[in-house]
Amino acid sequence: MSVHASNPKKITTHTLLEMKQSGQKISMLTAYDYSMARIVDEANIDVILVGDSASNVMAGHETTLPITLDQMIYHASSVVRAVKRSLVVVDMPFGSYQGNSKEALSSAIKIMKESGGHAVKMEGGQEILDSIKRILTAGIPVMGHLGLTPQSIYKFGTYVVRAKEDEEAQRLIEDAKALEEVGCFAIVLEKIPAALAAKVAQMVNIPVIGIGAGNGVDGQVLVIHDMLGINNEFNPRFLRKYNNLHQHMLQAFEAYKKDVQSGDFPNATESY
Repeated sequence: MSVHASNPKKITTHTLLEMKQSGQKISMLTAYDYSMARIVDEANIDVILVGDSASNVMAGHETTLPITLDQMIYHASSVVRAVKRSLVVVDMPFGSYQGNSKEALSSAIKIMKESGGHAVKMEGGQEILDSIKRILTAGIPVMGHLGLTPQSIYKFGTYVVRAKEDEEAQRLIEDAKALEEVGCFAIVLEKIPAALAAKVAQMVNIPVIGIGAGNGVDGQVLVIHDMLGINNEFNPRFLRKYNNLHQHMLQAFEAYKKDVQSGDFPNATESY
């Protein structure tokens, strides 16, 4: 039975702060289209991330880099039309904010105006502070993202765990403090040691949401295609699969084909 109310109380950035302060964990999933977002929202997931992971799971690209600003807006606007309760955060894609704070502001405004999203997410620390500051001056909430930052994959050259060494760990801590000080409302920590993630979550007053960052943070995020088992080739340690939709869907499609070929579908009751 769904607990989705007819007029549910909307999740805001302030709600997330209250959840951290009260010790209530934050749930976050990605979504990229209307139909899926409706179900995620109905399940009372707190935050829906319209991730640039759409580049991988929706478009079949090897990395998140190719997806464009207009494509992100298309996905985000589809999600926003489905949502009654969840906070919708939209990834700013690669090339839309790095190195040029004026372009960053223009990109963020375009996302908010054309998609109706509630906030944007940006990868990076002190190197993008100017862009974050400029976006915040326009009243646009910003979620940070540290650790493994997929838009920088060619810089790192690998998707291995980040910040295992002391120097990189210290830089991540400094970046997290800087993101809080500049005014980010939350931070995603991706694929870093659990002890470091817990330390950061205790150190900052804003919510810290982990993916592959252990259980000592304020919430968790997963890519919906991964946790549903639609994408069955991706099996990192941090992923818990809550279904095996790849197998279920494959069986359904094969059964449909069999029924069409045999003439069983449509039968008399399915015809006019």
